This record gives sequence, structure tokens and C-alpha cells, in this order.
Amino acid sequence: MKPTELKQALQSAIRSAQAAGQLMRQNFHSPKRINEEYQHDIKLELDVLCQKLIQKTLSADFPAVALLGEEGISGNAQADARWVVDPIDGTVNFAYGIPHAAVSIALQTRTPNAKKTPANLPPDMDTAYETQVGVVYDPFCDELWTALRGQPARLNGRIIRVSSRRRLREAVISVGFAKQFESIERMLPTMQHLVHRVRKIRIMGSAALSMVYVASGRFDAYLEAGIRLWDIAAGGLILECAHGDFWHRPVPGKQVYEVNANNGLLRRQLSHSKTGSRPRQRLTA
Repeated sequence: MKPTELKQALQSAIRSAQAAGQLMRQNFHSPKRINEEYQHDIKLELDVLCQKLIQKTLSADFPAVALLGEEGISGNAQADARWVVDPIDGTVNFAYGIPHAAVSIALQTRTPNAKKTPANLPPDMDTAYETQVGVVYDPFCDELWTALRGQPARLNGRIIRVSSRRRLREAVISVGFAKQFESIERMLPTMQHLVHRVRKIRIMGSAALSMVYVASGRFDAYLEAGIRLWDIAAGGLILECAHGDFWHRPVPGKQVYEVNANNGLLRRQLSHSKTGSRPRQRLTA
């Protein structure tokens, strides 16, 4: 996409995120209709409604761009560009009346050397795309994080940057627990290892917000094993544009990643706390 198109895409994503956020606020105190329920996760009817609202705006503005969302896929899976959408990141918080949830929207384009996947197979979700636009909107604090690749990350229009803390003992680390049993089992020893070595551990319940909190210098890192692409695509670009380190790699499962998102100064120290293999490469998503 041309620079002018990316700027238009950013504005479209902002409008979509704010519209979905308004719907979240309007329904925050209303009874929630549950579509699916698991031990560690909930899917609400409002998740679907928010994604449809987002898709309506994005499709009207960019009809040729596909959409990969938590609530389904639309458009041409082989398209050179796609939106990656989480309509409500932090659904359990939202369903329980905890005002810590966000809308996450990213625009990704195929990397120049990416090979098109055969039509009978899903597209390569690991390395074929690069995020160009990122928007994360917290409707309860009215905080809007935005980024265009190669430009500064912003919070409500103000340029942001990651923290400069270098020592774990001064760091505030966000830890996430996905719904998969394997992810929980991997993260428990990590948290146990860190809890006596950092200033504070925080478990907030929204990956997108944890990512942009690192980008804003509020947190120093966010760790999770088993997070989905739509939870981290927008926040990852925002973090990179705030001079942070968005290390991530695919793990077994569809669009599932292990994440070590940090201020660029703590990755090595944090990698020593992980029970699995240590970070060795930086992937693009």
C-alpha cells in the first residue's frame, strides 16, 4: 500500500475501534448473552456484534482487504493485505464488569518475498505478513494508541516511548494466562520465578492493553505463552514504534504465539526466567 493509503487505513481503523468501543460502553452494565463458555474463557454475543460493526466500516473503506478476526474470517484469504481484529480483548473482564478491555485492529500486508499458499490450505500466518497499522482503543479510559510502521507510536496523539529501566528488581511485569492448559502450565513456573525478582507482577486480562502499557512505559514487559495473533498484532507494532522489543514466535496451534514484549533492555533477563526454550529470533507478524 502507498503511504497515503496507510494513513487512510489508520483513520478507518480508528473510526472502527471507537465505534466498537462506544458499543462496549453502552452495554457495559447490561446483562451479557454468552455464546460459548469455557473454564478459562467466555465468548459473548457482543464480541460478534462488535466485529460486525468493525468489519462494516473497514470493508466499506477497503473492500479488497481481507479480515482475520477472533470471531471469524472474511474476504480473500490470499489477499495481499488483511485486517487482524480482536473486537473485545479482555472479554472475561468485560463480562464480569471489570472496565479493562480494548478493541485491537491491525492492518498487515504480505512481505515482498512471501509465497502465496495453495488455495486448499490456510495462508501462512507466521511469516508471510508484516503489520503496517496498529490501533488499540480502551473505551473505558478513552485512551487511543496508534502507530504507522516507521513513525512514532502515539497515545491520544502524544508520542510515547518505552521505559528505560534495566534492572528486573525495578521492573513491573505483566503476565498473561491463555485458556489452553499447556499455556497455563508453562506460565506458572515463569511467574513463580519472577515474583521475587521484580518490583511487581500484574495479571490484567487484556493482552492488547498489556502490550501498549509496555509501549507507554507503564509496564516494562509482558510475557505470555499461547496468545493469539489478533491479541498482539496491533500492540506489537505500537510497541516497536515506541522503541520496544516485540519478540514473538509461533507455537503449536492456529495463529498462536509465545510473546516476550519488553522495553528492549530486559529481554535477556526475562528469557532466563522461561521454562521453555529461550528466544533466539525475531519474527514478523
